[in-house]
Amino acid sequence: MNGRLQQWSVFVVCLLIVLRTESFFVDITYVQSAVAKGAVCLDGSPPAYHIDKGSGAGINNWLVHIEGGGWCNNATTCLARTKTRLGSSKLMAEQIAFSGIFSNKPQFNPDFYNWNRIKVRYCDGASFTGDIDAVDPKTNLYYRGARVFVAVIEDLLAKGMKNAENAILSGCSAGGLTSILHCDNFKALLPVGTNVKCFSDAGFFINAKDVSGAPHIQDFYNDVVTTHGSAKNLPQSCTSRLKPSLCFFPQNMAQGIRTPLFIVNAAYDSWQIKNILAPGVADPHGLWHDCKTDIIKCSTSQLQTMQEFRSQFLNAVSGLGSSTSRGYFINSCYAHCQTEMQETWYRSDSPVLNNKTIAKAVGDWFYDRSPFQKIDCPYPCDKTCHNRVFDQQEYPLA
Repeated sequence: MNGRLQQWSVFVVCLLIVLRTESFFVDITYVQSAVAKGAVCLDGSPPAYHIDKGSGAGINNWLVHIEGGGWCNNATTCLARTKTRLGSSKLMAEQIAFSGIFSNKPQFNPDFYNWNRIKVRYCDGASFTGDIDAVDPKTNLYYRGARVFVAVIEDLLAKGMKNAENAILSGCSAGGLTSILHCDNFKALLPVGTNVKCFSDAGFFINAKDVSGAPHIQDFYNDVVTTHGSAKNLPQSCTSRLKPSLCFFPQNMAQGIRTPLFIVNAAYDSWQIKNILAPGVADPHGLWHDCKTDIIKCSTSQLQTMQEFRSQFLNAVSGLGSSTSRGYFINSCYAHCQTEMQETWYRSDSPVLNNKTIAKAVGDWFYDRSPFQKIDCPYPCDKTCHNRVFDQQEYPLA
C-alpha cells in the first residue's frame, strides 16, 4: 500500500508540474460601467472577463474568446442559473487558468501567445442574444445578453482594442455559437482597417431529431429565443426568411456571414450526442447511457446512428460554401471544445488533420499562410483523438 501511495504521490506531483507549466492564472475584471446601461447578467450583476495583455509584436492584436455553458429556456431554468457562475458574476471564480489558445508561451500557442487574450464570462443564458427591457417582476431576471456583448467590447476598445491591427472573436460551445452569431457585429464594432476574423470551437450545433424522432433541440431553441427576446439580435439575413429560432442554428445563418469564419468541431460532438441526438427525455430506459459516457461502449446499432448523425453534421457544414475565407477542422473524435485545453490545442500528442494540429490549422488560416478545409474519415479511423470519457453522472456540459 505504501508503494502505491508513493506512486500516486509522484503522479500527482508530476501532474501539478505539467499543469503549472502549461497554464497560469488570470484575475477577473468586472465591467461595472455596464450596469448603468442595463447590460447585466441574469441576476443583475455586472459582466466580467479575464485578460492577459499582449506584448511585443502582439500588443495591438486581440483575441476575444467567449466562455461556454449551455442555455436557459424559461424562467425556471434561468432562475436556476442565477445560483451559479452562469447567471451571476458574484459566483464566478476570482482567477481562472489560461492554457491552450490562451497560453502566453510560444511553444504552446505559437501564433497567438503574445496577443491580448481575453476570456469573456458567460452569464446571460442565450449566447449573448437576449434584450428585454422589462425586468421579470416575479423572478427579477434580466434578459440582456446582447447588451452585455456590446458593453464588454466597448470596455475592451477603451482599454486599447481601438488600436487593434488584428482581432479574433472566438468561443467554445455556447460561446462558439456566440462567435458565429455575433461575428459581423464584432467586426462592425472594431475600427475600419482592423483585420477581423472569427472562429467557433464546438459551436456548430445542428438541427437534428433525437433518437425518438422528436425535434428536441429545435423546440428548446425556440423557447430560448422566445424567453430572451432574441429575435431582433439574430442575423437579419436569416430572420428575413426563416422563423427566428431556426436562425439560432449556424446551418441556417452562417452562410450569410460576411466576415471570415473558421469552424473547429468534432463530427461526433460529445455534447450534441448527449443532448441533441440522445437526450434523457428521448431515452427513458437509459439505453444510451453507457454509449454517451464512453464511445467505446456504443453498440453496433448505436454507432450506426452516430454515423448517420455525422452525415447530417457534414451536410450542415457544407452550407458554409467553398470560399477560402471559410475554414474548418472537422475531426472524428468524441469530444467537445478542443481549443482551451493544451492537450488538444497544441502539443506533441494533440489531434491532427492533414498532419496539422488545430492551432496550426487556425494560425495558417488566420495569417493567410494556407487555407484549411479538412474533414476527418469516420470513427474510429483517427488514432490522434482525445476521446472524452465522462463519469457516470449525467450532466450537461455546454
